Formats: sequence, structure tokens, C-alpha cells
Amino acid sequence: MSIRSLALLALGASILHAPAALGQDLPYQDDRSDAEALIESYYNAVNRREFARAWDYYGEKKPAADFDAFSDGYVETERVELVTGPVGEEGAAGSRFFNVPIAIRATNTDGSEQVFSGCYTARLASPQIQGVPFQPLHISDWSFSKAQEPLEDAVPAQCGDAPVPSEQKVLLRRAKELFETAYSDICGWGAGGDASQKEPEVHTISYHATYDGPEEPARQAHLFRFFCGMGAYNESHVYYISTELDGLRQLQFAEPDLQIRRENDDDSESPVEDVRIVGYTVEDQLVNSFYSPEEHTISSHSKWRGVGDASSSGLWLFRDGSFTLVRYEVDATYDGEINPQTVLDYYTAP
Repeated sequence: MSIRSLALLALGASILHAPAALGQDLPYQDDRSDAEALIESYYNAVNRREFARAWDYYGEKKPAADFDAFSDGYVETERVELVTGPVGEEGAAGSRFFNVPIAIRATNTDGSEQVFSGCYTARLASPQIQGVPFQPLHISDWSFSKAQEPLEDAVPAQCGDAPVPSEQKVLLRRAKELFETAYSDICGWGAGGDASQKEPEVHTISYHATYDGPEEPARQAHLFRFFCGMGAYNESHVYYISTELDGLRQLQFAEPDLQIRRENDDDSESPVEDVRIVGYTVEDQLVNSFYSPEEHTISSHSKWRGVGDASSSGLWLFRDGSFTLVRYEVDATYDGEINPQTVLDYYTAP
């Protein structure tokens, strides 16, 4: 089942479950960036009673003889709920075809409900060879039948013979969308960076949660590490993780808030008298960070200046589907030597 569709279902009271009278208050969605978004946009138009927009998502083949017949078909429909499955893709003669498994639950104005399942096919002719007028991604075919199963169980496993992308590929695409939306104006490929760094590093983590029974199968988490930026001696990364329980989300990293006292507080190179933790903060990026598949840890090492004699380092351990801060070191002395002090350690055995 689509993560995006599950998210829409979770927001059902405001998006998919709203009565027709409130249709205009639903968030507007008009997205043809992929086939799943296209189908979601279609039903968004239906639920908002914007039937001209819904009609326009179809290509030459239409679902009714004319627009009036199409819109009349929804007169007694109060709302439509949608769940999608894995999208298959294939190419032919300069076009890409996308097969979208779907299930819908239509609620009528009299309160009656009916579940349907089936497939939509979306088509996109190669944008490079199209002329005017341009034809965007559109619905080109469909087939449905009544379903006896509940909505979430009625989605076909696959539509057509086109290969279905793996779960990791689907998650990777979603992670890229989230990263680009949140960081396109923040992250860059600065000094030493290149376009290849736009592709994230991907890891699959097999694990058992502490609350799992001995016979339960291993769970899987998918970790995505995105390059964000690079300076003279530091580079930063952003992480996303997907688990069965929490879905796809960005990782935030706990770090101690340090109070550093020096013999002369006005001189950053003055000898350090004391380093203490006065609280904690959360960071959305890590500096000079790496994931270790062997240790299931993410480590970071932030240089305060190029020679590396002043720095801070953290270690986050994966457990129960997330990463927890377990060790933190700081070298606050600008003395030409690398001599970090451990200020937090839940990782090293006593």
C-alpha cells in the first residue's frame, strides 16, 4: 500500500472523509509528477466537486460520452476514499505507461457505501518529442469491479505485466522528494561537490526490536543519507529513515548543549578549565558523518578549524527503529593536539 495514500487516509477527516458540502475546503492537489499523484489529484478534484478538472485528467479516451454525463455520474456521490498499490512501469514507442492498482470506497448521499478495486493506466509521451499543445501525464485506460473486501485489503497486488519497483526503490523516490522539498534552497554542491552527490547513500538494516518475541521475523529499516553541503574541511549530510511502524521520516539527532569555561573567556585559544552539559539540542544535519553497517551506528566529527585540534564528535546507535545518542566527545582546546574529552558515554562497557 502506498505510503502517500496511507498518509492521506490518516488525514481522512480533513481530506478524504469530508462531506460534499465541505469539498471546497479540502486542500487543493493538482500534481502530475507521477502516476500515483495523478490519480490522487483526480479524486481530489472529485471530492472538491471540481469536475472540469477531474475530466481534464483523462486523455482522448473519456469515462463518459460527454462532460455533462460525467459530472452527472457523481451527483449522488458524497465522497470517495482512495488507496493505491505499487505502480508498475513500462515503455513503448516513445511513451511511458504506468499501471496503478487502486481501491476506492464511494459513499453516497444516502449513506450507502460500495468498494471497488481495479487499475488505472497513465500515459506520458516523451516530453522531448512532443509538439504543441503539450500533453502531460494523463489517464489513458482503467478497469474496475465491485470488491467484497475492506478498502485497505481490496487493492490488487499488481496491474499488468510491468515490473513493480522494489519497496526500497519506492522509498528512495519518496525520500528524494522530501529532501528536495525541504532542502533545495538550503543544500548545495559547494567546493569539491558534484552532481553525482545528489544520489543518496542507501542502507537496509535488519533488526529485532527489544519488544519482539523470539519467533518473530526480522524487521527492516531503510536508511537514506543525503549530501547537503561542503566547506573547506567539513561536509554535512541529512538522513531519512523508513520503518514499518513509523513510515518514512527525517532523522533528528540529539546533541548536548555545552558550556565551555576557559581561563580567559574572551580568548578562544585560552586553556580550558571546564566543559559541562547544560541541556540538549536537536540537529537536522550531521557534519562529516558516516553510517557503519557493522556497528549499526552513525558517527559524526565536526572540525572547528582545519588542523582538527578542536572538534566535537557524536555517536548514535540504532535500536528499535531509530538512532539514539550514546557517546559525545569534545576537544575544546586550540592547542595543536588532538585530545578529545568524553562528556557523555552510554556506549562503552564499564
